[in-house]
Amino acid sequence: MSRGLSESLDHVAALVVVLAGLLHALSIANPWDGQPAGWLQLLGLGTLAWMLARCGIPSRAALLGWLFATAWLAGTFWWMFVAMHTYAGLDAWLAGLAVLTLAAVLALYYAAACAAFTALAPRNMFWAGCVFAALWLLAEMARGIWFTGFGWGAAGYAHVGMLGSAAKYVGAYGVSALVALISYLVAACFQPLPIAQRARLASTAAAIAAIMAWSPGDFTRPVSSLRVALLQGNIAQEEKFRPGTGIPDSLRWYSEQLAASTASLVVAPETAIPVLPQQLPTDYWRSLQRRFATGSQAALIGMPLGDVLNGYTNSVVGLKPDGQVQGVQAAYYRYDKYHLVPFGEFIPPFFRWFTEMMNIPLGDFTRGQVGQASFEWQGQRLAPNVCYEDLFGEELASRFVDVATAPTIFVNTSNIGWFGDTVVIDQHLNISRMRALEFERPVIRATNTGSTAIVDHTGRVTYTLARHTRGVLTGEVQGRTGATPYAWWVARFWLWPLWLLAIFIVLLAIGWRQSTKMK
Repeated sequence: MSRGLSESLDHVAALVVVLAGLLHALSIANPWDGQPAGWLQLLGLGTLAWMLARCGIPSRAALLGWLFATAWLAGTFWWMFVAMHTYAGLDAWLAGLAVLTLAAVLALYYAAACAAFTALAPRNMFWAGCVFAALWLLAEMARGIWFTGFGWGAAGYAHVGMLGSAAKYVGAYGVSALVALISYLVAACFQPLPIAQRARLASTAAAIAAIMAWSPGDFTRPVSSLRVALLQGNIAQEEKFRPGTGIPDSLRWYSEQLAASTASLVVAPETAIPVLPQQLPTDYWRSLQRRFATGSQAALIGMPLGDVLNGYTNSVVGLKPDGQVQGVQAAYYRYDKYHLVPFGEFIPPFFRWFTEMMNIPLGDFTRGQVGQASFEWQGQRLAPNVCYEDLFGEELASRFVDVATAPTIFVNTSNIGWFGDTVVIDQHLNISRMRALEFERPVIRATNTGSTAIVDHTGRVTYTLARHTRGVLTGEVQGRTGATPYAWWVARFWLWPLWLLAIFIVLLAIGWRQSTKMK
């Protein structure tokens, strides 16, 4: 083959994997209706697997994997550009470069996985698929956990529909590994193989998909229902923290809705009250406490807490009439956000120069503890999580060590107004749907701009409020008790079973490769 033709084919291969990566990005929440598209995920990753099977050179495989993952990740969280350019004031080129750089760095995990696969893959297509799935799993978990972790857009989130039934056993990362295996087996059917072998591979892929979709029933059981009101203030992000405009508007609207609601539980989103209690107008905080000191209603309200000496926290405060002291401070429940956002809620070492370029109120917040107590109300144990904390299912699982005290309902409070009216709203909703599937728990979401919604224990959205509108979503939510297999083993062993299984398969592949060389 001439050098010119070889270079041309390399360019075509690069273009193909970039386009495949973009399809993979669309699968998490497609732009036309915001729903996940699992078939796009299988098509995108299957294309990469097909290219890798024909590659044969680890360095070239690393490049293909890196291009695929860079396109996929940049296409998944491109909305970061909005926060950095529109609200932080960075030049468009610098904001775009920052997003692309983050995607390119995170893509290195997948580049390493693709290089290792090309070096280790056995000739047997099924076992090659297992090696591909194991390496993909390692890359997904490394991205989602190491260096604070950012697993946004993992392959498993495209499958909160039919194939999502497997999440109750293996979680989102396990689903990612299984769909990677299916993708490889389907891609292998398009290799120059005997028809009988292709048929076996296709039937194996279909069998795995059928097993993933099969659900023998629920592992959890229902408890009582709760009438909830979820508040969506739609406070303009550029105004939200301004003393003369956004702060008074937010305080006025949320106090009115908290006072007027007749639901058993009222939930206001992250930083619904955007200032510290000591910065509130005279008697504002006391009036809220008095509002829920008697009667049959309770509230969960997102607001910052703390002071200079003890540090500041991004918190959820719970008010109820029974007078129990459940938090650090008397008279109200308190949940402090544990998993802080890099650059937004804490500044990583050596990066203060970057945050100083942005016109966003940033700071170093204090972390809460993993596995904080739930807010108990009317037979329910409500477990708050703030913003993207629901991205980390393994951390939510820490509350399931003792099933008797495990949450019956998850409560997500968010403000992703920083990212405008973009696909991030749909992506975050689908992440919550995956958590519902993993734990067989309903998830209620109160957000500033969307998606304010109620998700049942099967991952189905039962109530939702139009995004970027001001309003109140009311609905019934039925709590659940008990534990799924995933909740049970992750609560006790974290993700180590998946790590060890993937490493074991890779070590087997290394052993096979070494034995082959000796023959």
